[in-house]
Amino acid sequence: MKEKLAFLFENWKTIPNLLSFIRILLIPVFAVLFYNGYNVAAVIVLAISGFSDLIDGKIARKFNQVSNLGKMLDPIADKLTVFAIAIILFLKFWNAENDVLHSFSWVFLLFIGKDVLMLAVGGAMIAMGMRPCAAEIFGKLATVVFYVVMVVIMAVGPEVGAFRSVYTLPDTVMMILVVVAVVMTFMAFVSYIPDVIRQFSERFGWGKNKK
Repeated sequence: MKEKLAFLFENWKTIPNLLSFIRILLIPVFAVLFYNGYNVAAVIVLAISGFSDLIDGKIARKFNQVSNLGKMLDPIADKLTVFAIAIILFLKFWNAENDVLHSFSWVFLLFIGKDVLMLAVGGAMIAMGMRPCAAEIFGKLATVVFYVVMVVIMAVGPEVGAFRSVYTLPDTVMMILVVVAVVMTFMAFVSYIPDVIRQFSERFGWGKNKK
């Protein structure tokens, strides 16, 4: 265990890791602000979180600050942020006066279910000495799309938008954007499956006895 921890925290004091820690700390700040109606402040916090997620990988590669902890911390921060956003929007849509929003609230449960599954599998892999799959390009693209769609909804979405008095996104457009984010998220999820299967196969020797 000590060896694993030493490996994990080797050269961990980096700017990208600091940004990931900040993103995790911003999650409860965003949730409290948005749920209590401070929508403008919540949108700003979420935009800062999304921007830090966009640049931390670039900083890590450009300044040679890639670390073992960062490879785990970055996707964990992503999943916790997605989880928090999905829960808050589910609650907001579920309690909406607009019947369309209320009936559409269940879609956010898909994001929650996917991230619960990924966190459970990642935790199991760590417990068995394996490394959870690092975010691939498609996974990062899906995260960017999710952030953009959610910021748009929280900025100008019906009933919940911070700036809906200036412009309100039509219900149909809002639903299309969320569906696009769902499709991208699950396509990214599927892209992780081959590497997970490979690691479990190597760990338990599946298929070694086949001729």
